[in-house]
Amino acid sequence: MSIEVKNIGKHFGNFVALNNVSLEFATGELTALLGPSGCGKTTLLRVIAGLEQADQGQVILDGEDASVRHVRERQVGFVFQHYALFKHMSVFENIAFGLRVKPRAIRPSETQIREKVMRLLSLVQLDWLADRYPSQLSGGQRQRIALARALAVEPRVLLLDEPFGALDAKVRKELRRWLRQLHDELHVTSIFVTHDQEEALEVADRVVLMNKGKVEQVGTPEEVYNYPASPFVYGFLGNVNLFHGRAHQGVLNTAGGALPISDLTATRELETVGYVRPHELDIEHYTPGAEGIVAQLKRAHAIGPLAQLELEADGDGRLIEAVLSSERFAQLQLKTGSSVVVRPRRVRVFPDHAA
Repeated sequence: MSIEVKNIGKHFGNFVALNNVSLEFATGELTALLGPSGCGKTTLLRVIAGLEQADQGQVILDGEDASVRHVRERQVGFVFQHYALFKHMSVFENIAFGLRVKPRAIRPSETQIREKVMRLLSLVQLDWLADRYPSQLSGGQRQRIALARALAVEPRVLLLDEPFGALDAKVRKELRRWLRQLHDELHVTSIFVTHDQEEALEVADRVVLMNKGKVEQVGTPEEVYNYPASPFVYGFLGNVNLFHGRAHQGVLNTAGGALPISDLTATRELETVGYVRPHELDIEHYTPGAEGIVAQLKRAHAIGPLAQLELEADGDGRLIEAVLSSERFAQLQLKTGSSVVVRPRRVRVFPDHAA
């Protein structure tokens, strides 16, 4: 099922939860709604589901306006952060519930229900837990059962609201991988809400970045990470160094030195900010006259394949974060207090966003 939302607006009192949001979700695609708390992503999900009524705009499902359709008529499956399993029912009965409450005319037989539930349990790799109760399961197992229950009624759309938010980091990572594999098998149009950047970038086909009720950027994980459309997106998707200065003719003049700008199209001189990710910095030992920003090593964390460096720039004392391979860090043999030269390989500026 394809989904389109047109000019969706939603207020809670004076608070603007959604401000004229328009988006399209392609059939069979797994899309992440990503952003900080309060940005509107869960409200948008609930509007699509029919759990929340928009103040303005349309929800279009497969080309038909579904804005006034009841939630039961939208053929939507839900998975929430806190499982919401029926505690007094076994795993089997939890998954069977949606099938048993269908109108008699379209309700499957007991044999069909058993076959379907066991097939779903096998799909979520938990067929050996059919007779257990939710209290006997781990958090990750309960979430997989919640997903199987949502899939039992054969939804045309699957909506997941922070599905792994209540789980610890290791279980989250396992379930992220599992959800991606499951989606590749089923190809159900799916939208999931998360505030976890890594989760969105690892799992989704497409990412929708939201902020203060508006859409900041839509794109593949590679597009939004490598080509952020705004300072907000740059800052939200991972660490970033900010270099304040004056941009002119392809160069950003900062207190620490002149930095070549990757893609400045403005011709006029302007005060602005250069954005550089920690892994986009080259580090060399300081030599007199070397081009770049001179800094001192304050702290290094070199465990595993990457070394994370905290540097203090000469001149203005600001901190610069850099990430190198552990091999490169070992070659440099840097010590706390070592003087280095920092050279960004790529500096992004946004001419419309002044310093």
